[in-house]
Parts: sequence; structure tokens; C-alpha cells
Amino acid sequence: MPREQRGVDTIPEAERTSGPRDLVSILLGSNLCLGVIVFGWLPPSFGLDWWSSVAAVVVGTVVGTVFTAPLALVSLRTATNLSTSSGAQFGVRGRLVGSVIGLLLALGYTALTVWIGGDVMVGVLGRLFGLPAGGASYGVVYGLLAAATVAGAVYGYRVLLAMSRVLAVGMTALLVLGVIAYAPDFTTGALPDAGGYLLDGFWPTWLLAVVAAGLSGPIAFITLLGDYTRYISPARFSPRRVLHATWLGLMLGLLVPQLFGTFTAYAAHAALDYAGPLVGAAPGWYLVPLLLAASAGTVGNAGLMLYSMGLDLDAILPRASRATATYVVAVIATVCVFTGHYLATAQDAMTSFVLLLTAIGTPWAVITLIGFVRCRGVYDADALQVFNRRARGGIYWYTAGWNIPATVSWALGAFVGVLAVSLPSYEGPLATLTNGVDASFLLSGLIGGAAYVLSTPGAVGRNPGTAPPVAREVLEDETV
Repeated sequence: MPREQRGVDTIPEAERTSGPRDLVSILLGSNLCLGVIVFGWLPPSFGLDWWSSVAAVVVGTVVGTVFTAPLALVSLRTATNLSTSSGAQFGVRGRLVGSVIGLLLALGYTALTVWIGGDVMVGVLGRLFGLPAGGASYGVVYGLLAAATVAGAVYGYRVLLAMSRVLAVGMTALLVLGVIAYAPDFTTGALPDAGGYLLDGFWPTWLLAVVAAGLSGPIAFITLLGDYTRYISPARFSPRRVLHATWLGLMLGLLVPQLFGTFTAYAAHAALDYAGPLVGAAPGWYLVPLLLAASAGTVGNAGLMLYSMGLDLDAILPRASRATATYVVAVIATVCVFTGHYLATAQDAMTSFVLLLTAIGTPWAVITLIGFVRCRGVYDADALQVFNRRARGGIYWYTAGWNIPATVSWALGAFVGVLAVSLPSYEGPLATLTNGVDASFLLSGLIGGAAYVLSTPGAVGRNPGTAPPVAREVLEDETV
């Protein structure tokens, strides 16, 4: 299969050959991995019982999916990724906000996936072959996973799609076997080793689980969905079909692995750590399937995230090829894996990461969706590519390439979100107004969206038919 040559440029109609089924396949297959499964462990580690944990995961995922899925329709219209598409609201240079958010999201989830998958692999190999759980073992396993992930990401969308189709079937079978393997020790009560409710009360802890384990899953895709829907032709498939496929793909791709993580957390009594107890509680006959799940699932999910990171860095540095950008972010992600393994606990690292990125990313997504509604899904695809060609002009040029009201609105929403966040090691000053309950995503989205609407009164979207000309010359003297 040839290596993908496309970066963040507009996908020609002749190459937009994917469909809604492909979208479901890639959202399901790529998410059936330990990097997503481990989020189901968070509610039990917070001190919740089985039913409360399930409710938190389901409520958060449903709310997040309803909010996030419409973003898939933006790239269906623009034929480029979501960060570049957001130039319609933020300006052709201002869309760097989305590129940086997408890069951070994908970087964190890639590192987390390789970290958890590698830890489980070392544990299983230790039980099967006596592999010592030392630094050298982790280094080799992390390195092998990173290399396999890079290979898939560099070859691009078609390879990842083919891999996801296989994983959708294979990983589902492995998870079904996992339910059978861990069922004898399953319990529904809160795990004693968790030490009670993390936030000293049921509702604050449950709401934290809703955000950290449920809502964070769909929010992770706010910049990723367009990577897949840009390959779907609106001439062949209606927006409704694409939206329904996105809902289905996100629901299945997130709920199935996360609820498996919740189930195995109680069965393995994994209150303080997930990877170790998961391997320790596995019956001997399930060790090989668990090894396959840890390796293949990790490569599939991390490859998808790394592919998105390459696109985001390619958008930030137009002169870099997608392949070169992918290699660079792969090195950074691998460094993050080792940092997480040696310097952080899984629960604190995961919780802090998802809450901060959710608070920062939500106002960007809200502003992008408001812009989509205002312009009624009509974009000037050529004008969106001005920055990538190092040119200037077009209807999305605004002020030197930046839409100041949109950028300031996002910054205001993100700032309020950070002030309202409640992390294991930090509580923002606004969190006291909600009695320690983390409402950062809600406040950041409301403030960012309201500021954007109020600062751009009467704006109903720019009509591509009245666009000023785009200067075609390359600006050799400008830097990114």
C-alpha cells in the first residue's frame, strides 16, 4: 500500500472515497485499546462503586458525543482537517490555536496509550517468560511499540483504516474473552484500597468521574474527527448519515473499551494501579490474548493519534512534510512516555491531563461549531489554504491572518477554565464557587462561546462569492 502524500491540503473529490462505515470502523477499531480501556479504571480508583462508575462513564460519554460529533461535518464540507478548517473562524493564521490544541491532545493520548500498553506487555512477558520488570525491559518494549506506531502513522490514513477494520473484529473478540477471564472475581462494591471518595463526597467525586472518564473521551476527538471525514464526499453521503456514523462510532468506540476497563478494575481489585493488577489477576490461558490486546491495540490507537499529530505539526510548519512532522512528534511522544513512567502516578497524570486539555479545548470547539452554524456549512476551501501556501488574502485573512474577537474569546474561555479546574495537585480559585466540583469545561465553553457571539454581533458567516482575491505569491521573507 503506497504511503499517503497528503498533508493538510484540500483532498480532491476523486480521492474522497471513504464512507460512513469506514468512519465507524476507524472510531471503533482504533479505540479498542488499553489507552482507552484505562479511563474506565478512573471511577473505581476515585472510590465509586460499580453502578456509580458505569453511570459516570455513560453520562459523560453521551453528553460529550452529542457535543463533539457535529464537528465531523465541518471537514466534510472543507475537505481538510479541523484545525485548518477553523481558519474560517479564527483566521488563516489564528487556526494555529486549533493546531496547538490538537497537537497537545494527540501527544498526551499517544504517550498514555504507549505507556499503559507497554506496562501491561512487560507484566505479561514477565509471567510468561520471566522478563524482569526493570528499566531495560520497559525501554525495549516502549521502543518497539513506538517504532510500530510510527510505521502505521507515516503510511497514513489508508493503512490506519485497514488496521482499524481488523482491530474492530479482533479486539472485540479479545475483550469478550477478557470478560470471561475476569468474571469469577468481579465485585460491585467500592474498592477498599481506594480509601473512600477522592473528593470526600459522592457527588463531587461522581462529577469528577463524569468529566475525567466520560466527557474526556469525545473531547479528545475535537480536532481529530476531520482527519477522517475529509475523505468522505458530501456529494455521495448526506451530512445526516455522516453525523449518525460519528455518533455510533464514538459511542461504541468509547463505551465498549471504557466499560471493559471499569469491569476489570473491580474484578482485579485495581484501586491504586491498573496495569499491574490487570496482569496479576489474569488466568494463565488469557495471558497471550492480553499480550495481543496490549500490543496490537496500542499500535492501532497510538498510530491514529500520531497521524493526527503529524497533520497538526504540518499545519504549524507548512514547509515540513507530513512524514517529517510525524517523525518529530513521535520522538516527543516517546520522551513523554518515559517521563510518565518514571515521574508520575497514572491516576494523577491522567486526571490532570484530561481536565486541563478539556478546559482549554472546549471553547475552541464551541467557537468552531458556532461558526459552522453561522456560515451554514459553506466554506471557501481555497481561502482556508492561504497560510499553507505562505500567501495572504482571502475572506479568512481578517487582521493579518487573525480574527481577533474569536482568538480573544477562546483565550478568555480557556483562562476561566484553568481558573475553575480542580486537579489532584491544584485547585483553581474559581473551583471554590462550585464547592470543589470541576466545572471547568462547562464554564470555559460558556464563556468562550458567549464572548464570541457578543464580540461578533450579527455575523452570519462570510459569503465565498464575495471573497477578495488571494495573493498567489509565496512570501519567502515571512516566518511561521
